[in-house]
Amino acid sequence: MNPRTLAETWLEHLAVERGLSENTLKNYRRDIERYVHWLEEAGTDDLAAVTAGDLEAYITDLRTGRHGARPLAASSAGRALVVARGLHRFGVAEGELDVDVAAEVSPPSPGRVLPDTLSIDEVSQLLEAVPVGEAATPVDLRDRALLEMLYGTGARISEVLGLTLDDVADHDGILRIQGKGGKQRIVPLGSKAAEALQGYLVRSRPVLATGGSHALFLNTRRNALSRQSAWQVLQTAAQRAGIEKSISPHTLRHSYATHLLAGGADVRTVQELLGHSSVTTTQIYTHVTADNLREVWQQAHPRA
Repeated sequence: MNPRTLAETWLEHLAVERGLSENTLKNYRRDIERYVHWLEEAGTDDLAAVTAGDLEAYITDLRTGRHGARPLAASSAGRALVVARGLHRFGVAEGELDVDVAAEVSPPSPGRVLPDTLSIDEVSQLLEAVPVGEAATPVDLRDRALLEMLYGTGARISEVLGLTLDDVADHDGILRIQGKGGKQRIVPLGSKAAEALQGYLVRSRPVLATGGSHALFLNTRRNALSRQSAWQVLQTAAQRAGIEKSISPHTLRHSYATHLLAGGADVRTVQELLGHSSVTTTQIYTHVTADNLREVWQQAHPRA
């Protein structure tokens, strides 16, 4: 059957029988038009003649760009494949096609995105941009403790903001972190983070806390510090430090892992410290470290 004819019938079915919204139908029409146009350019006027290889070539063209078209991200190409699959599946259901060749085609892999990190010097500049001396305000002491703990433990921002006073009482250099799925893990609390935490608990939190909240980190309204406020703490510190990179609280977690691996820690240990259920998740940081090693080697080796 002609692809364009079947596509119009399918879109009508989606609108009338399935009751899809106008916006969803618009997206479907865009993707199905792109697929039908690609088939027509390839000289295909019968959907029954399309093979799994044709669909794979279609997705490849979407990913790489064709005839000057903008290359699509894996997620966008994956959505385009879902629509093409839907057309083929509809053709089989209507008796127009004998085989659903699209079912054999896998969506494109999104690939791994290397996390943004700060260098050790940049982390130091970031942390030292928040004062802790006699002139420091209670908010300064809170902010410094927050940032020191994020980098010093590698914990997620939600995990740090979820800590209570009981969690840090008599910590003895060790914290129990409540991670994803309610899983607990033990992480060391470094001397710098412990020092900043103590300064906050003694000189700052009593000023901020006049209510009964047990949250460790409080805002100026005596409530638990929010994620949005924590994000702003980091942005302010980065601006003071002159760091122009786009960073978030998760950047400190990425930097923590990368610096540990660069310093000689093994992947399994870093996996436990980060609370990753699979070592595969942690191994992305080994690519960052390898890139750093390669850069140093290229600069230093006479035969590079």
